[in-house]
Amino acid sequence: MTDFARARAHMIDSQVRTNNVIDLRVIAAMSEVPREEFAPEEMREYAYIDKDLFIGIDEKGRARHMLQPMTLARMLQLAEIRHDDCVLNVACASGYSTAVLAHLAQSVISLEESGSFSARATEALERLDVTNAAFVNGPHDRGWEKEAPFDVIVINGRLMRKPEALLKQLKDLGRLVAVYGPEEMATIRVWTRRNAVISHVDEFDATAPLAPGFEAARPAFVF
Repeated sequence: MTDFARARAHMIDSQVRTNNVIDLRVIAAMSEVPREEFAPEEMREYAYIDKDLFIGIDEKGRARHMLQPMTLARMLQLAEIRHDDCVLNVACASGYSTAVLAHLAQSVISLEESGSFSARATEALERLDVTNAAFVNGPHDRGWEKEAPFDVIVINGRLMRKPEALLKQLKDLGRLVAVYGPEEMATIRVWTRRNAVISHVDEFDATAPLAPGFEAARPAFVF
């Protein structure tokens, strides 16, 4: 039987702290949230491996994953989330990053296209008594304009194109963090909105599964 508490502590020591994650709030949040609660029963024993964890297929036949712990930790550190921030969490099929974000922010809205995944994630959040986060359903690349603007937007996966609609949903000085790039080896990019001007900085090399809805744009048809 897996000792999940020991596995979680090992994840923090060997995957998070050793990869330039020094934000004590991020470390504390990931230390407290039981990652195994968000994995399918047959994958629970692998919840703390140093890889993106496959968690199933969604209604459109797309493979879904939990991000590698190191990648998520770096993204959350770069997002510089404050206690009073409102966060939009995009494409979080499992609900794990939602639970971690709920420890860091005042409120979290998780946008998920898959109704089945969001239902299971909501059940996990309820089991853990997470009361400041909720799932909504809709296309990932459109964001959630009903509750915009947001202080922080986190996208769980790799983008092959700029998230135009979501960048418009940032507050002034708001940050959007995602893995960005057309190839498997990409970078963690942080976009920042300042007085309606969007700038970005590429921080770390990273790999991540594609975030559904952010695949490369189809080329225009030419006669």
